[in-house]
Amino acid sequence: MIYTVTLNPSIDYVVHMESLVAGITNRTTREEYYYGGKGINVSNVLSELGLENTALGFVAGFTGEAIEKSLVKPGIHPDFIHLKEGLSRINVKIKHNDETEINGQGPRIDEESLEKLMKKIDDITDGDTLIISGSVPNTMPNDIYERFLERLKDKDIRIVVDATGKLLVNSLKYHPFLIKPNRQELSELFETTVKSAEDTEKYARKLQEMGAQNVLVSLGGEGALLVDEFGKVHTLGIISRNVVNTVGSGDSMVAGFVAGYELKKDYAYALKLGSACGNATAFLPGLATRALIDELMEVYSEES
Repeated sequence: MIYTVTLNPSIDYVVHMESLVAGITNRTTREEYYYGGKGINVSNVLSELGLENTALGFVAGFTGEAIEKSLVKPGIHPDFIHLKEGLSRINVKIKHNDETEINGQGPRIDEESLEKLMKKIDDITDGDTLIISGSVPNTMPNDIYERFLERLKDKDIRIVVDATGKLLVNSLKYHPFLIKPNRQELSELFETTVKSAEDTEKYARKLQEMGAQNVLVSLGGEGALLVDEFGKVHTLGIISRNVVNTVGSGDSMVAGFVAGYELKKDYAYALKLGSACGNATAFLPGLATRALIDELMEVYSEES
């Protein structure tokens, strides 16, 4: 079984506006809403690819109920902890020229609820995959990722960590199967400017030396680079189409990579499927669909 963890899921409320003036009533031209959180995004794309998965995390209030109901899809098994107080957050994204985001804090997570999640983590068994991604709510211990991994260190579980800064670095001693920084995050981690393919490979290998098995670096408009556990470097470019949305593209890449490896145990194929999923999300207003993923996989196959 594949497990995803979303500590602070959200409803993303997207409003499009012709103008935005502070201090007066503004009108939208259209609105959209999406149920999200990085782990939930991964679960949704895994479902599109036909892989069963269990979504773990916390939900609260009527917004939490809506998030949970959104996951009634083939292959997704929601298994959230229901908090007694508060509301799962709503993030407002205002699209007028540039995009302005107002992200909510989310509910307070009490010790009893945290322990319930820990028990679910303990139930993960040999052969399973655990994907933990995103930031930690300010009401939770900042070493929560390490607590998860410490409890699982003696089990044969594929760990995927998609996080930034100390959250990522502190997870490396547990030798995660996959990490997925982008180029900017590489620059921040090593306090330098990573620009070239040579620099990207160099610092990806440093992360391997620090404990990661496979390092997948998303390069935005330049595609992706993977240094696999055997030291081989794989690169893949993007497919050139109109980019509609980048939110969730990295999560989709993680889902595709994990699915690709689960299906074929082949890193080149995993990179191709991960890239197709990431691109598909970028070309759509929401997350990747199976139809578009399959179409893009055909394009990559023709190019190779």
